Amino acid sequence: MPEVTVYSTTTCPYCRLLKDYLKSKNVDYTDVLLDEQPEHIQAYLDKCGNRGVPCTHVKDSNGNEVSILGFDQPQIDTVIGLNQAPAASSS
Repeated sequence: MPEVTVYSTTTCPYCRLLKDYLKSKNVDYTDVLLDEQPEHIQAYLDKCGNRGVPCTHVKDSNGNEVSILGFDQPQIDTVIGLNQAPAASSS
């Protein structure tokens, strides 16, 4: 599973939707609350390139990095690998 960081704020409804969705899919993530952790704002700007939240930053095992602005469920599913069919078991 890739390394997932969610940059969010405490008052953003889309941030809550995104985090609830990730929890429902059993995706571990680091939650960076920018309004409570302002020391992370520069890293957020560097990784996400904008000021919108939520911003989901995904780093895979090969070091590839992708940032997704907003709660874009199809893109999140694709980048994290949530829409991949499970491998068929050989019987």
